[in-house]
Amino acid sequence: MNPYFEQMILSASPIELVRVLYQRAIASVADAREHLRAGRVRERSRAIKRAYAILAELLVSLDAEKAPEIALNLRRLYCYMQERLIEANFRQTDGPLEETGRLLTTLADAWRDVPDTFGDTTAVRASANRADKGHSELDEERERYAASMA
Repeated sequence: MNPYFEQMILSASPIELVRVLYQRAIASVADAREHLRAGRVRERSRAIKRAYAILAELLVSLDAEKAPEIALNLRRLYCYMQERLIEANFRQTDGPLEETGRLLTTLADAWRDVPDTFGDTTAVRASANRADKGHSELDEERERYAASMA
């Protein structure tokens, strides 16, 4: 591991770690899309597995006691994105990867506004509202997906 990156991780706040996980997941999905376009099956699969594992890490980091509604919404989003990654890997199609990358980017943008210490509750509420907006987008995506499969 890069010593600079390792030191950054060791000294990061929990919020900063979540931000790093989002960036790594977004990069993994972008890598998977590139490998898919280039026909590199093994590399695509590895990149999808990496993104899936990051979402699993984000899932176990949820704290339903502190923010039950947000935790529930994020859990739904993370599980849905994991399903889409599995579909992308199985069907070898870009659509689920593109959607997952877009959802991750929306969430990452919301987490940028969360203060490192959670001291500014106004910013936390604003970020939560943006995450809920991402949840609404997820419902619309699910409906479109279900309609396309019917």
